[in-house]
Amino acid sequence: MSTITEIPDDSTFQTHISSLPPTTLAVISFHTPWAAPCKQMRLILEALASSYPPQTPPVISFLTLDAENLPDISESYDVTAVPFLILQRDGKVLESVSGSDASKIRDAVERHAGKGGNTGKLGLPPALDATPRENGEEDGGKQTEKSRDLSSYAPGSGDAKTAPEMSSTEGQKEELDKRLGELVKAAPVMLFMKGTPSTPQCGFSRQLVGLLREKGVKYGFFNILADEEVRQGLKDWSDWPTFPQLYLKGELVGGLDIVKEELETDPEFFSEYQAAPKGKGGMAGPEAQTAPIST
Repeated sequence: MSTITEIPDDSTFQTHISSLPPTTLAVISFHTPWAAPCKQMRLILEALASSYPPQTPPVISFLTLDAENLPDISESYDVTAVPFLILQRDGKVLESVSGSDASKIRDAVERHAGKGGNTGKLGLPPALDATPRENGEEDGGKQTEKSRDLSSYAPGSGDAKTAPEMSSTEGQKEELDKRLGELVKAAPVMLFMKGTPSTPQCGFSRQLVGLLREKGVKYGFFNILADEEVRQGLKDWSDWPTFPQLYLKGELVGGLDIVKEELETDPEFFSEYQAAPKGKGGMAGPEAQTAPIST
């Protein structure tokens, strides 16, 4: 079976790609450790790789790399979301697949590399079924004193309280929601990113900062790496699981891929928010500042 090569840095990638014969199909998978669909993509690639026996010269080569840790490579292939798959031969991109749809990925690979030895369905792990335990099933199925039926039990007035009468969780959530609602409106254009505009901590954040600067957009920013509560809370609040996130007047636009789509549809998408000549967009405040600052 073929194996999947982990790419740790730019030089390893360049060395591996340049060593492939011109007839070999390179399947390059871009992922991040925090995106759940990337785990599904890994399973799909492992199943595909197992169906292609090693050959000389190789028919196919599977590579995987962290899109955020290797931003230059990601940008060279115009990766704006993960998982993202590139099919390349002799230095030329043949096809790209966004997402983790197993049938699309397999069809694309087999269209360019032919079918592997295993022509059946992808060998993905089946879903696990949860089987409820029978009433009283414990210690080999014998009902014990600990497992007796307590469904009709109700505490009496003299029983000790085992939990607070009111949990503070709901109040904490309301307070966080209020804070998030204020943060997204802290500036007409608000960018929630990893790092700061001068030192982005991921390739996608860096690309979006560069895009805003190119368009001369005046914006505020929030470094979500400096506040875990905001980082996790904003995912649920906006129903958008990844970063960066861009907001206009408190309304979510989306991530880098959505912003690029908006600009392709309407090149003047940011015209209302331009406060500097194009290519000289305002820089957000001091690097140590974690609160939003208009630029």
